[in-house]
Amino acid sequence: MRGGDLVGEVLHAQRVDHLFTLCGGHISPILVAAKRLGIRVVDTRHEATAVFAADAMARLTGRPGVAAVTAGPGVTNTMTAVKNAQMAQSPVVLIGGAAPTVLRGRGALQDIDQMSLVRPVVKWAARVSRVRELVPALERAFREAQSGVPGPVFVEIPVDLLYDEETVRKWYGMKSQGRSLADKAVAWYLERHLDRAFSGAGDAAAGAKIAVAPEMPGANQLADVATRLERCERPVLVIGSQATLRADEISRLADAVTALGIPAYLSGMARGLLGRGHPLQMRHKRQVALKEADLVVLAGVPCDFRLDYGRHIRRGATLVSANLSRTDLNRNRRPSVGVLADPGTFLVGLSERVRAADRWTAWRETLRERDNAREVEIDAGAGQPGEAVNPIALLREVDRQLAPGAIVVGDGGDFVATAAYTVSPTGPLTWLDPGAFGTLGVGAGFALGAKLARPDAAVWVLFGDGAAGYSVVEFDTFVRHGLGVIAVIGNDASWAQIARDQVEILGDDVGTVLARTDYHRVAEGFGAAGLEIRTTAEVATVLGRAREIAASGRPVLVNAMLSASDFRKGSISM
Repeated sequence: MRGGDLVGEVLHAQRVDHLFTLCGGHISPILVAAKRLGIRVVDTRHEATAVFAADAMARLTGRPGVAAVTAGPGVTNTMTAVKNAQMAQSPVVLIGGAAPTVLRGRGALQDIDQMSLVRPVVKWAARVSRVRELVPALERAFREAQSGVPGPVFVEIPVDLLYDEETVRKWYGMKSQGRSLADKAVAWYLERHLDRAFSGAGDAAAGAKIAVAPEMPGANQLADVATRLERCERPVLVIGSQATLRADEISRLADAVTALGIPAYLSGMARGLLGRGHPLQMRHKRQVALKEADLVVLAGVPCDFRLDYGRHIRRGATLVSANLSRTDLNRNRRPSVGVLADPGTFLVGLSERVRAADRWTAWRETLRERDNAREVEIDAGAGQPGEAVNPIALLREVDRQLAPGAIVVGDGGDFVATAAYTVSPTGPLTWLDPGAFGTLGVGAGFALGAKLARPDAAVWVLFGDGAAGYSVVEFDTFVRHGLGVIAVIGNDASWAQIARDQVEILGDDVGTVLARTDYHRVAEGFGAAGLEIRTTAEVATVLGRAREIAASGRPVLVNAMLSASDFRKGSISM
């Protein structure tokens, strides 16, 4: 029995279908064992991509995504992706290889203090020192990743614990020790060390799939909120990613929001929760609505920079907040009613006590009229001429060509923020963006995880040309694994979100200028299809062609040369 086999058996018992990785000598037995047990091993070109893919898998399935990376730089390369998962509260299990147990701290290849580096960005971390610890450590990792506030966890496994005992003893030269007293002392030490490392290894066995129940709201709190809703005139509901963590309950959540009848603003993974054209969903002028509301319900949304640290909500309003995190529940502004529970479960429970009130009809109509007016303004912007492709027109056409169930991944600054106003996800769990950390580089990994989680869904990645540079190499991964992903790069030859304010305030574009790179030819070099758009008139035809190519299983990159736009002027976040 190899330790790698035990790792594979735990993953199999936890119903892990995909293991994301970049190969390395420290983790080879894990990859081989996983493949033997029917787990699809998906190898990427960068360790961060592997973690981003595991993150996307977790968000779309509600089960922890898993990545395995080699020691040293393999682990350090994941840090941004792991921190992103932590801030997005996404359950990810990261397995990291490590130097052999007896050589730790002696200058072995890629041997660093990984635990000190990783602990600040994960919920829980453990270092395994014996083979018999592998199963309980990994099973605890799955439990910790899902419990309370979900998040990433880390298990460090030295390479000598992943191979069989006989092979490891040969590595340590147990059969060829010298005869001197010093040699005998070393042999005795190694013998004892390996006896301890492998003792009880045969007793380990993977247990059943670990499921964690949601944190439930109290009946008294639900009754209190229901009473307050019955008295209010202008309620607003803001739903965030945390409310969607229980993917298997997503339809029930959508039904609950509909039953409540409260005008709703959806953010993060909650985008698309109600489908397209739902009468309760509002997309524009959220800040104005929050200023006018007499009761605001935040479901999995903290009062951070996205709500101007709570200042978007007027002081006289009743603030109800449901959140799994006590810190986020009270961040920057203490709610009138704070519910420390799963926000999705909270909304379902609330819907059983409250139904849409007729007195909210005029309020809903007021918000809808504002929404419609803003849509007219956006459509007018889509008709503005320019030297190349109008970005709003491009994104409006993407919106029109999204098939039911299509998943949209956003990776960029200005281009993706524009998409948030112009592209409507077609249904629940069909929008993926990095979350509060605002990380660039998530695109390819998220698309990889999304396409594997839902192979029948069309997956579109909207890249800013700056963000595309982080992961365009993963078109090699898409090609090798036969994944028909559609990528659209908004190519304005600029880090536009930064340049817009930097040039106006500081009078210098230093560091913000890019080239009109032929990204479509880069994709062709990896064996994908590459298409180019140079005028707005070409948009519909080229995007239609991209859909046809992707449907055949071949990834495609559309390089759209954008005109300059001031659509988001003055929108910098701090």
